[in-house]
Amino acid sequence: MSKQWVIPDIHGCSRSLRSLVETHIVPSKTDRIYFLGDYVDRGPDSKGVLDYVMGLQEQGYNIVALKGNHEEFFVKSWDEEKELKSFLVFKQANKSKIQWLRHGGKEAMQSFGTENLADIPSTYIEWMRNLPLYVELDKFVLVHAGLNFDIVNPYEDTQTMLWVREFKVRSYKIGYRRLIHGHVPVSLDFIDLTVKSSSYPFIDLDNGCYMHNRAGFGNLLALELGSLELKVQPNIDME
Repeated sequence: MSKQWVIPDIHGCSRSLRSLVETHIVPSKTDRIYFLGDYVDRGPDSKGVLDYVMGLQEQGYNIVALKGNHEEFFVKSWDEEKELKSFLVFKQANKSKIQWLRHGGKEAMQSFGTENLADIPSTYIEWMRNLPLYVELDKFVLVHAGLNFDIVNPYEDTQTMLWVREFKVRSYKIGYRRLIHGHVPVSLDFIDLTVKSSSYPFIDLDNGCYMHNRAGFGNLLALELGSLELKVQPNIDME
């Protein structure tokens, strides 16, 4: 029987991702892997993560990759860099890039081997730009950050899907499905509790893969939706 796996925020940890997929999941091409976004920034190999996920798609694996706020940040910074106009010898400041570099963009740039954002190949940018924001399944809704349950249709607020950090789930607005998201790192114990307890209307799968020096954090996870089996891969990128 085909399996469905959900993998949250990878944040440039390509070796951890590869080990999770190839050692713990070992997917067939009839299985499906859902990624919850934030492939880039903070960790050492954003390019490697993008290459790996895009490579799985090209090899015919059943991949659904959602967009995270760090992809939006990356694309916005790249677009602004392209649009900037020079005035004599002075170039306008890329405000988006300045902010992005402070939140992990510096490490992403290093993984591409450049200090010039405009040098990043458009193939990566367009892939990130065109990622969907959410997926509705029979029993679950998958999204990067969360949904705005304070409006009639939670799916209309796209910024909340990428950026929200606190929200109260109103399950009737999403057909009484459970919400699975990432974005906000929580402890492994809390994740295990929400997975095992059906009374929780949400599962936050982000264990802060890049937070390798913090107790209870620093793992990359994969959740199988049929059995609710949780696979745990400790970070091997930042040892």
